[in-house]
Amino acid sequence: MKKKELIPGEPCGLLRRLAIIFYDFAIVISLLILATMLAMLAGFRGSTALKDPGYTMYLFTTWFLYVTWCWNKGGMTVGMRAWRVRIEDEKGLKPGWGKSAVRFFASLLSAAAAGLGFIWSLVDSRQRTWHDILSKTRMIRF
Repeated sequence: MKKKELIPGEPCGLLRRLAIIFYDFAIVISLLILATMLAMLAGFRGSTALKDPGYTMYLFTTWFLYVTWCWNKGGMTVGMRAWRVRIEDEKGLKPGWGKSAVRFFASLLSAAAAGLGFIWSLVDSRQRTWHDILSKTRMIRF
């Protein structure tokens, strides 16, 4: 079987998206461990994620800032760079903070709905997920 040729600007498919999520998961877990170490050094030793609202929000904010900062700075996270994919808006520019925030929260919705927001890319003619559509952004290969 012939290997599919990479076409720059081609939409990112579901399997590549899942590989990126897996790759970035390791980065996010590492950042959350570092954030936890910093919290412990600051004296917050008895905090538990999902039980302590302040600590949970601190960890969630760490995750949010990593992803949105990466999208704004270079249009991609570390996992996206490894898989040669970037995020852009409808004008081909980096998404900006507003679109990045919408994309982040909409991606949580896509995942929380039993992954249907991601699976949607299999039926969309432009391979867009719910969070692509809601944030008016897209993931393209380069």
